Amino acid sequence: MSEETLIDAHHHLWRYDDAEYPWMREGMEGLRRDYLLPDLEVIARAEGVTGTVAVQARQKMEETEWLSSIASGTDLILGVVGWVPLIDPAIESHLAHSASLPKVKGMRHVLHDEPDPFYMSRMDFDRGISLLTLFNLTFDLLIFESHLPQTIALVDRHPNQVFIVDHIAKPKIREGSLWLWKQNLSELALRTNVFCKLSGMVTEAGWTTWSERDLLPYFETVMEVFGCRRVMFGSDWPVVTLAASYSQWLHIVRRAVASFSEDEHRWIFGGTAVAAYGL
Repeated sequence: MSEETLIDAHHHLWRYDDAEYPWMREGMEGLRRDYLLPDLEVIARAEGVTGTVAVQARQKMEETEWLSSIASGTDLILGVVGWVPLIDPAIESHLAHSASLPKVKGMRHVLHDEPDPFYMSRMDFDRGISLLTLFNLTFDLLIFESHLPQTIALVDRHPNQVFIVDHIAKPKIREGSLWLWKQNLSELALRTNVFCKLSGMVTEAGWTTWSERDLLPYFETVMEVFGCRRVMFGSDWPVVTLAASYSQWLHIVRRAVASFSEDEHRWIFGGTAVAAYGL
């Protein structure tokens, strides 16, 4: 990995359709359009981004195939995090197919939108997770901070599985709540098979009222408990644009870790993503 490497470990692409993206609620009108590879290339390359990881935004296997097909045609997207129905009895065949697709590195399930807060404790879900290592696939944890206790239990059941926490487990930044999230995240971080993305923070703060001072305690906690070799930069573009521009978020992260060494910067802005996803 060269010193010029800059990897965005979390972004999305989509062709917008009302029925396909029900999570785009009122106030998210700016997301209700196509966001495709040419849009990403312009905005990422302007910031010197050399590689990215595209992450699913729909819970459909067709999305995994679509993202893989896009990634296979560009040197910008280095990896894809897709989706499979982990509770399906035929999960092993689904994983075998998905893992054979170009650049597919991991899977994700939108756990924080499941009506059952203990969905990840289901036996069928657990079986699906247990099969990921057979195909060398990571698992992205998309959770709210309230899911951290059951997430710790999930990780403990799968000590050989690589887990990657999206959006620092979505703490209640808008409310300035820190203590319980910090306590549970610190406990999760003791598991060395867990990584964490510096992403999704401004959209958990007040979209029009946040300040870097609001975010700083959360940055400090993540770096303290995970360390630079298990933390990676992610833009969460285009969702980030609800509260900040791509460039703005990148520079906020850079300022937050400005006191770190050059070697630590190389891990945060590239090395960790390469190691975690096998890019």
